[in-house]
Amino acid sequence: MDSTFSIAEISEKSGLSYDTIRYYVKIGLLPPTKRKENGQREYGTIHLERLIFISHLKRTGMPLREIKRYMTMASAQNYESCYDLLYKHKHEIESQMVEIKATLELVNYKLDHFKDLMKKSGLGEE
Repeated sequence: MDSTFSIAEISEKSGLSYDTIRYYVKIGLLPPTKRKENGQREYGTIHLERLIFISHLKRTGMPLREIKRYMTMASAQNYESCYDLLYKHKHEIESQMVEIKATLELVNYKLDHFKDLMKKSGLGEE
């Protein structure tokens, strides 16, 4: 049996706000939800998994319109287009990683430099 979640539970598990979750349903990024007898939306595992995937794509710079395009293609079982879109995004993520690594190396260099300056001025002594 598929687990069901309230909006509070799915918000907590995904780290997304109620408004964001409702917006994603409204624009079609998430499948429609069922409603309980009291009118509250009921979310399933598919909603949670998709929210987590969407969050990862957004954090790596994929715009919502591209994520929506991907979801539309996935629903239409257009696997080749899904693959192409994700493959392109993978390369963008790899480029970001190279830039972040270079920035990290520069920050580490600066930290070492400041550590040396503090030692020389007597501030870094234990």
